[in-house]
Amino acid sequence: MSCTEHASGLHHATFPTEAGTTLISVGARSASTTPELLGSILERDGAVIVKNLVTPELCERVRRDLKPHFDADRVDESGFFPNTTKRAHGVLAYSDATAELVINPLFIDTASRMLNSHYTYWEGRKQLSVVGKPQIASIVGFRIEPGGKQQALHRDDADYHARNCDFPVMVGCVTALTKTTRANGATIIIPKSHKWGPDRCPLDEEAVPAELQIGDAVIFVGNVYHAGGANITQDDARETIGVFLCKGTLRQEENSYLEIPPELAKKRGLSPQLLRLLGYGICPPALGLYKYQDPMKVIFGIDDVETVQK
Repeated sequence: MSCTEHASGLHHATFPTEAGTTLISVGARSASTTPELLGSILERDGAVIVKNLVTPELCERVRRDLKPHFDADRVDESGFFPNTTKRAHGVLAYSDATAELVINPLFIDTASRMLNSHYTYWEGRKQLSVVGKPQIASIVGFRIEPGGKQQALHRDDADYHARNCDFPVMVGCVTALTKTTRANGATIIIPKSHKWGPDRCPLDEEAVPAELQIGDAVIFVGNVYHAGGANITQDDARETIGVFLCKGTLRQEENSYLEIPPELAKKRGLSPQLLRLLGYGICPPALGLYKYQDPMKVIFGIDDVETVQK
């Protein structure tokens, strides 16, 4: 294997250690805000704030959908989420508003730019090239209650045992359902930390809060260090929803097939785009087969230009 990072115990490569001090903000409605621009900022800083990514009206619909699930959430026994953080899982199973939010074109096109997997291989004497598109790793609603402690700084892609030569393998988008400030627990991020090696420890004092108005979002790569901030207010809960995509060649963090089994997906009439984002499609040439066929065709009867013929 040519990459020494994949050799057990070898950390010989030299990586940057600089921490950035600011998060760049751009407006979603500006003609200059393109997936190419966002991709270039993500490559440089690891994160970017996008103002007005979605409408406040859509955020309010999502918030109404999530409320009963926040109220019923149990304590995270692992301790990764503080007791004052409430979560909502399996959101697409009950929230049409979230389904609309997930497929925001600017976010999806930016994530695709970062995560599409281009691969050329031989099949007999025929050389083929394919593109694996991103899929949903997880969708989680977050409510940080007053008095909430800061989460530990972490990289989301640790689940995939990713190394610098693999990056990025995930892109996340956290959208504000309520105004988020440093005081009420805004997500904190260390800009440029996505370039650090495995030996560089993240420090709380290096993190910058991603303060957002309702409908704003912070988009970041999975290997940038970040955390839910501390809510030091007396009466101001912070609510956001995080959509996390991963490379189509990787196993999903949240088991979408259990959260939204085929019967429920059919009942809800989810679109082919959402079904593929959930992982029901195939990452070419053959990752995700069902009975050696494309589940989109076998289970859902969808035979379109993206259906893989087997």
